[in-house]
Parts: sequence; structure tokens; C-alpha cells
Amino acid sequence: MGSRKHISAEKRKEERKTKYFARLRNVPTSPRKMRLVADMVRGKDVEEALAMLQHTSKEAAGRVYKLLRSAIANWEVKNEGARIEDNQLYIKEIMVDSGRMLKRIQPAPQGRAHRIRKRSNHVTLVLGNRVEAEVVVEENENAKSE
Repeated sequence: MGSRKHISAEKRKEERKTKYFARLRNVPTSPRKMRLVADMVRGKDVEEALAMLQHTSKEAAGRVYKLLRSAIANWEVKNEGARIEDNQLYIKEIMVDSGRMLKRIQPAPQGRAHRIRKRSNHVTLVLGNRVEAEVVVEENENAKSE
């Protein structure tokens, strides 16, 4: 591996140490239905989002709830001894992308056939820390004023 690639790989590796995320792949729900739930919790605090997902009647809410719990567990592994309440965790990003599509055929009148697309999706959830975000914003403002 070249030195430039090595340096950028090390940089990405360092960034991943401070990024807390979880992925859910090949969920057999259409992306459109999953986005309704994702839009509902985007930007919310973790405790508030968990409560919303628990009391939502949509089927996709259970999957996002489990994904959020996984992201919180990932955060706890990287920050041993830290409390969630003190760090003000929130859902920084939640992305729903289209996954693979199973193509099926439905018989139609007069020998025709209609195609049925059974869609799936991939969900990526990234947690952020409001305390760290405020510190970074203050540092940027101090650098601009100098």
C-alpha cells in the first residue's frame, strides 16, 4: 500500500473511534415505510426517541428501536464508565437506503403478467454527542474571532 493510501486509511480509522453507529441491512420493508419512522426520530435525544419508537404502532418502529439500542451499546463499549444522561446523546444521522429488490410475477388476465417488486432497505444510524458538538462550535467561533 502506498504512503498516501496508508495515511488516509489511518485517518479514517481514527475518525471511526469517535463515531458511534449501527447498521441494519436487508430489512424486508419498503424504504418508503422505513423513512416515515426514521424522519420521526431524526435529531431527537436518545431517551425521547426510544420512548417514541416503543409507542408507535408501525412495524418498522420495532426494527429501528432495536437498531438504536445497538448503537447505544456500541457507544457504551467505546466510552466505558460514561453515562448517557451526562453526554446528551442524540440521533445525529439516520439514513434509509434502498436494498436489493426481489422480483416476482403476478398472473394477470389474458395471459399477461404483472411484475411485483418486493423491496428491502438498509438503515444506518449515527449517534452524536451534544456536549462535544457545543465544544467544537465554541472552538470554531474563537478561532474566527482571533
